[in-house]
Amino acid sequence: MSMRSFTVYDMFQRNARLYATVPALVEGEQQISFQELLNRTDGLASGLAKQGIGKGDRIAVLGLNHPHFFTLFGAAAALGAIVVLINWRLAEDEIRYILTDAAPKALFADVAHADRAREMLATALPEARLFGLDDAAGECVATLSDPPPPTTVIADDPFCIIYTAAVEGRPRGAVLTHGNLVSGNIQTAATMNLTDRDAYLNMLPLFHITGLNLALSVMHVGGKNVVIEKFDETLTLQLTEKEQITLWGSFPPILSRLVAGMDAGDHNLSTLRHVLGIDGPDNIGPFEEKTGATFWILYGQTETAGLVTFSPASERPGSAGKQGLMTQMRLVDAAEQEVPVGEPGEITVRGPLVFQGFWNDEAATRRTFRNGWHHTGDMGQLDADGYLWFKGRKPEKELIKPGGENVYPAEVEAVILEHPDVTAVSVIGVPDPQFGEGIKAVCVLRPGTALGEAELVEFVAARIARYKKPRYVVFAESLPEKADGSVDREQVKALYGG
Repeated sequence: MSMRSFTVYDMFQRNARLYATVPALVEGEQQISFQELLNRTDGLASGLAKQGIGKGDRIAVLGLNHPHFFTLFGAAAALGAIVVLINWRLAEDEIRYILTDAAPKALFADVAHADRAREMLATALPEARLFGLDDAAGECVATLSDPPPPTTVIADDPFCIIYTAAVEGRPRGAVLTHGNLVSGNIQTAATMNLTDRDAYLNMLPLFHITGLNLALSVMHVGGKNVVIEKFDETLTLQLTEKEQITLWGSFPPILSRLVAGMDAGDHNLSTLRHVLGIDGPDNIGPFEEKTGATFWILYGQTETAGLVTFSPASERPGSAGKQGLMTQMRLVDAAEQEVPVGEPGEITVRGPLVFQGFWNDEAATRRTFRNGWHHTGDMGQLDADGYLWFKGRKPEKELIKPGGENVYPAEVEAVILEHPDVTAVSVIGVPDPQFGEGIKAVCVLRPGTALGEAELVEFVAARIARYKKPRYVVFAESLPEKADGSVDREQVKALYGG
């Protein structure tokens, strides 16, 4: 190991020394101590090495949240391998593209996704091995008696690849280093005052950067991670009381469902201190009143290892918080000049949280990193006190976020235009009472055809991830156009964005 680097595996070793018998992971009635977690991590690393997996090789994972995610994180970190985190909600063609692009030597899948994974590997990557993420899913490679082979891994080495939404029709793999994740841990833990007495409930998916950041931040300081497969309001409320949870992550509609669950039952949530995520004042206010917990509002990206800005929502309601301890941020105009306070500009970021670049896409990386800053493609405005106010996306990065997921309109539009009855379409984001933002498709039909809304929605859902399907559909005689003949999206929003 490098004398001046601290990696994700170093974190596992440190915690085993300092908190050997303390619970690191809890799932149901099972508890895994920090020492046991390191033992399992070393055993898996040894087993993977015997399968020919080493530094720089990719290991993909497809599954619901499970304690073995953490074992795999530690084993890959020990070997210098790169974890490819796959959103299990994606359609098969989307996952197949990720497998082809990342070319992992191994894919770990849970029992719920093992058959699907096996079929996709057969067509996309037949030479890759399939292993079980849980005990029933497939072959196990751990050899607990052997230590991992000695490998030099430094903070600047890649740790994971997370594929972001498809800007130009295909997702792009954001490469995050050990240093990115460790810096993100330190920033989150220091800002929220996390300690070894904290406990995080893993209800956000571990393939998402927010879920990954919160889980590793709590683990880094010696706290406890309680793992559930996915969000369930009843289980969340029960485990928060039973395991004395102090931290949640939340994206719409999680908070509203939990408030409704609290209204319907008697739950002691007195240990809960923090909730971090995105939601509206109508949900945040009642939640804070009921629990006494602090809701932290944020702005961030996968490409920034999570959080660029975050603050208690009550400090400046409606804002996205102040920039974090490990980030440098400025807002720039089209000429790359910093804009004055109070004027909108593109959010650009520097610092140890900025990702290494896009996997297999040097051109996109150069565009994003121009002039020595990471260009987020998002617009913001700073007030006199340094709070960021989110102002939407640049036209080329138009983005819709239903329930915290990223959906680019161009990708949905391309799928809709595959339908023979549709001649033109514009997809926009609209306010949604359940998910915060909803996907709306404004379509022009071929003369003489009669396509139903439900039929179009299912047409889209059969081709890309179901969370990308339109929630609202409108049929119009024509779409407003710009002088060059292209669809005027801003006019579409003005006409149909209500």
